[in-house]
Amino acid sequence: MKIGVFVCHCGENIGKTVDCATVAQRAAKIPGVAYSVDNKYMCSDPGQNVIKNAIREKKLDAVVVASCSPHMHEKTFRKAAADAGINKYLCEIANVREQCSWVHDNIPDATDKALDLVRIAVEKVKRNIPLTAIRVPVTKRALVIGGGISGIQAALDIANSGFEVVLVEKEPSIGGHMSQLSETFPTLDCSQCILTPRMVEVYQHPKIKLLTYSEVEKVEGFIGNFTVTIKKKARSIDEEKCTGCGLCIQKCPIKKKAFNEFEEGLATRPAIYVPFPQAVPNIPVIDRSVCTYYQTGKCQMCLKVCGREAILFEQQDTLVTEEVGSIVIATGYKLYSIDKKPEDSEIKGYGEYGYGKYKDVIDGLQFERIASASGPTNGEILRPSDKTQPKKIVFIQCVGSRDEQKGFSYCSKICCMYTAKHAMLYKHKVHDGEAYVFYMDIRAGGKMYEEFVRRAIEEDGVKYIRGRVSKIYRQNGKYIVKGEDTIAGMPVVIDADMVVLATAMVAQPNASKLAQTIGVPYDKYGFYQEVHPKLRPVEVSTAGVFLAGACQSPKDIPESVAMASAAAAKSLVLFGSDYLEREPTVAVVNEANCAGCFYCLKVCPYNAIEKKEVKNKLGEIIDYIAHVNAGLCQGCGTCNATCPSKSIELIGFNDEQIYAEINAFSESFV
Repeated sequence: MKIGVFVCHCGENIGKTVDCATVAQRAAKIPGVAYSVDNKYMCSDPGQNVIKNAIREKKLDAVVVASCSPHMHEKTFRKAAADAGINKYLCEIANVREQCSWVHDNIPDATDKALDLVRIAVEKVKRNIPLTAIRVPVTKRALVIGGGISGIQAALDIANSGFEVVLVEKEPSIGGHMSQLSETFPTLDCSQCILTPRMVEVYQHPKIKLLTYSEVEKVEGFIGNFTVTIKKKARSIDEEKCTGCGLCIQKCPIKKKAFNEFEEGLATRPAIYVPFPQAVPNIPVIDRSVCTYYQTGKCQMCLKVCGREAILFEQQDTLVTEEVGSIVIATGYKLYSIDKKPEDSEIKGYGEYGYGKYKDVIDGLQFERIASASGPTNGEILRPSDKTQPKKIVFIQCVGSRDEQKGFSYCSKICCMYTAKHAMLYKHKVHDGEAYVFYMDIRAGGKMYEEFVRRAIEEDGVKYIRGRVSKIYRQNGKYIVKGEDTIAGMPVVIDADMVVLATAMVAQPNASKLAQTIGVPYDKYGFYQEVHPKLRPVEVSTAGVFLAGACQSPKDIPESVAMASAAAAKSLVLFGSDYLEREPTVAVVNEANCAGCFYCLKVCPYNAIEKKEVKNKLGEIIDYIAHVNAGLCQGCGTCNATCPSKSIELIGFNDEQIYAEINAFSESFV
C-alpha cells in the first residue's frame, strides 16, 4: 500500500508549536509512506488540490492528513480523497492541533509528538478497508411535538415545502404560552393578532394532520424511518360532528369548580370548555374530574342541548400510529412556581417572596392575563384579592433564575424584557400609579431591546432599583417589600399593592420522560441537549431528531421562531433525497460467538441492539442472539467494550487496527 502524508500548518495554530516541515520529512521514512509534504492551509482549495494531484500522480492508495480535529475537516479531506479516485474511508486524520500544538509550548517535544500521531494514523490506515456508506430509505413525513409558536412555525415551514406533517399538542388547543400574552416586546404589538392567523393556517393546511389533546407514547425506528405511537386522549366529544357553537359550554351548570388553566388560576371555567375564545380547534373538552355525569351519573345537560349529538360520554383514549422520517421537538417551557390556586393558598408554603400565600403576589404569566383584553379583568389592572386597582406595584426580577439555592443557575433570558413590558403596560393603564423594578443586572441583548428598556425607564417613569428583595410581608392591607439599593447603598422599603415576580423559565415537568421515549439527552435542568452549541444547535445525538424553541433553553419569540425554521430546514434536507447515506462505522455481531447475554442491549444509548431469533431445522425458536440495527447505531463502541465474549466489532476500529496503533506508538520509545 502506497500512503501519502499531508501535514497542515493551520496558519500558526499548528505551525507555531510544531515544526511541520520536519514532521513531513521524517514521516516520509515511515514504512509504507510513499509521499509526504507540508502545506500552510491544507483545507483550502489549493491545499486540497495538493492532495488530489498527489493521489493521481503518485498513485497513492491511502492518505493521512495531519491537521485539526476530524470534527472540523474529516469530511473535507475524505471528499478530496474520493474526488481523486480512492475510497474516502482510506483517509485518516492525525489530530496535531487540539491534541498537540494547542496543549504544548515546547517545539521539539510537540514536533516529536506530532510525528507519533502521524505514525499511529499511518498504521491505522494500512489496515483500513474500503467501505460503502449505508443507504437508508426516507419516509418524507415529519412529526412536530408541541403546538406553541415554535411547533407552529416548524410545521408550516415543512408543510409549505410540500411534505406532510403530523403536529401533536398535549393541550386541547395549539398556541402555547404565546396565546396567553397580552403584547409582545419590543414592539408592543398584539400577541393574538400575530399568532391566531398562523394557528388557523395550521388547522386548514392540507399537508398538516393536527392531533390536539394528544401525547407521544412510544417512538421506534431510526432516522428516516420512525414509527410513533400517539395517545389521543378522549375529549368526550365527536370531533367530526361538533361545530364549536358553544351552546354546551353556556348551559353547563358546573361553572366554578375548575380553575381555568389558560387564565393561570385567576378565573374558573365550566366542566365542558374550550381553553380560550380563539382556540384551534374550537372543539370543547369535558373535564371528567369535575363533570357531574362522571361523578354521579346525572346531569347530561350538554347532551340534551347539543343539536349535533356530538357528546360522547363513553369515548375512550385511542392510540394512533404514524410513520415519519424526522421528529421536531418543540415542547416549550414552564414557569418556576409553587401553586396558583388562591382558594387554598393560605395553607400552602410561603414560596418565593410569599408566592402561593399572598393572592396579590403573582408571576409574569398571571400578570399577562390580567393585562390582556381577553383576560379575567378585561384588561384592567386589578388585584386578584379584591379587584381594586393597585396604585403601587413592585416587579422583582431573577426570581429563581441565577439562583444556585433554587437549582437554576442560568439566566432565563427574557425576564428583563417582559418585566420592562409589564411596567410599561401598567403605567399606560394606571397613569397615576407607581412602578418599581428590583433587578440584579439588565440583560437586553436583542434588536431594539436596550432601547425598549430605556423607554420604560425614561419615558414611562418606571423606577429601577438595583438590588435584591430580602422579605415581603403583609401589613395594614399593604405588601411591605424590603430590599436594598446597592447603587445608593441604602435599604429600601416599599408599601406595595401588588407584587409581580419574574420567575425562572424551567423545562416541562415531563421533559425527561419524553427524552427517554425518543432517546434524547437532556441537561441537569431538564432542557434537551444539542450536539454542538455552535455548529449543530438544533440537532441532538439521535439522528433525525431536531430541537426548536424553549425546550432547549430559555428563548424569546424571535429566537424560537428562527430555531423552528432551522429545525424545519434540517428536516427538509433529510427529505431532499429518497435515500439517506450514513457512515458505515457501525457495530456488527459475530453471531457464531454471541452468547446471548445481552449486556450490549442494556448499555446501548441508541437502542440499536435487537434480539434476533435462532431457529432449528424445524423452524422452532431455540435461542436469541444480539443483532445491531445499522440504521440506529451511531458507532459509539459501547457495546464493543462491554461484550464479555468479544463478539461485537466496530467496523473501522477492529482489534487489529487498535493494536497496530498502540504498537506504532510504542515504537517511539524503543
